[in-house]
Amino acid sequence: METNVADMNDYTSTLNTMRSYFDSGATLSYEFRKRQLVLFKDAIIKYEDEINKALFADLKKSKEETWATETGLLMGEIINAINNLHEWMVPEKVSSTLTTFPSSAKIYRDPLGVVLIIAPWNYPLQLLLIPLAGAIAAGNCAVLKPSELAPATEKIIVKIIEETFAENYVKVITGNGSEVVPALMNQFKFNHIFYTGSTTVGREIYKLAANDLIPVTLELGGKSPCIVYEDAAIKVAAKRIIMGKFLNAGQTCIAPDYILVHETVKHNLLNELKETTQKFYTNDPSNSNDYGKIINENRFNKLVTYLNEGKIFYGGRYDKAKLHIDPTILINVSMSDTVMKEEIFGPILPVLSFNTTKEAMQIVKQNDNPLSFYLFTKNKKTEKEWIRKIPFGGGCINNTVWQFANENFPFGGIGNSGLGAYHGKNTFNVFTHLKPVLKTSTFIDPQLKYPPFKGKLKWFKKLIR
Repeated sequence: METNVADMNDYTSTLNTMRSYFDSGATLSYEFRKRQLVLFKDAIIKYEDEINKALFADLKKSKEETWATETGLLMGEIINAINNLHEWMVPEKVSSTLTTFPSSAKIYRDPLGVVLIIAPWNYPLQLLLIPLAGAIAAGNCAVLKPSELAPATEKIIVKIIEETFAENYVKVITGNGSEVVPALMNQFKFNHIFYTGSTTVGREIYKLAANDLIPVTLELGGKSPCIVYEDAAIKVAAKRIIMGKFLNAGQTCIAPDYILVHETVKHNLLNELKETTQKFYTNDPSNSNDYGKIINENRFNKLVTYLNEGKIFYGGRYDKAKLHIDPTILINVSMSDTVMKEEIFGPILPVLSFNTTKEAMQIVKQNDNPLSFYLFTKNKKTEKEWIRKIPFGGGCINNTVWQFANENFPFGGIGNSGLGAYHGKNTFNVFTHLKPVLKTSTFIDPQLKYPPFKGKLKWFKKLIR
């Protein structure tokens, strides 16, 4: 089932076979979709140990972190789809109006067709396979492009998909994404593109999709702020910020990118952040079971450049041979520094201070439309003001990152941080066309609706408002 970049000339034939399979109607029934989801769940259970080993090899994730942030989330999505699939598929009855009397109205949910799902390297399992669960539930065929930058995970994904699904139903295509994805999109008109990754690449995919008016979902990133007020529970805030920031060695799109702390509690928060980091990851994080590594040398080199900006309050040690950078807290940074202009995507946490809400909002607005937003306060008025005034994809009050784990939440960005949302039923909806159908009785046929219309205006005004 795996296709390598060397086989690019075979894409059209392969994808046309998938189109024919979808057009045959084989994927439409409830029984078929549920069976595929059950097979999917069983395969993840079967290969859990190999998944753990692969993610440790690629990112030094412990089996506990792998379950909490990858496999467990994926299993939850699959099981949710299995349990709710019938309800999701049932045509929805909606109210009809006097203008359409005597009629009934239903919304049917049709699969889109053959979809392309493209995933990044930082959570290489769940960011590829959670969308797949929704695509299967919705009755589509799917082409998967895992990240080549997480090769061990890519390999186990190929093995799982190959053993679980027919080749003309779900297919993995590997290779260099910058070559493979344009080739796929230029040779075949997909019915939907689902991309998770950088804003720069997302824009290019959007341009390619626009040529054929292909709908897209873009899950991107941005500089997600974390605001800490003077009334916050500082000890609790420190724990929740450190956990969210240094999970996966900071390589998380929804991680707090920087902290804005009220000047009156800055010193207190910094000390708590330092103490918490030591408690979580010891004085030697390179040997911690709970702390990962940087994905590759290119990313490592980029992250190290940030250490030359501002002042290192805590951390700052690194080891290129291990692709390791200690959890690091920066102070004395300015908004003109590169670290405050780019999404960090690593274990470096700048801390800035503010005195007024207006000042803090001006800082946040310099990086518009963050994917996530985090606020620590006990003041409901402050909470409401931030939620009302600042656009963001999603977020937490007095917590970080856990909004992602709620399958009842739509997950997605806004503006530069993304387009569209998924998780739970929202993923099913992403890969579904809502098809409204009006059914009108023939036993009653009011003449009011037909010409001649002269003299009927007063009735139209009563019916059509």
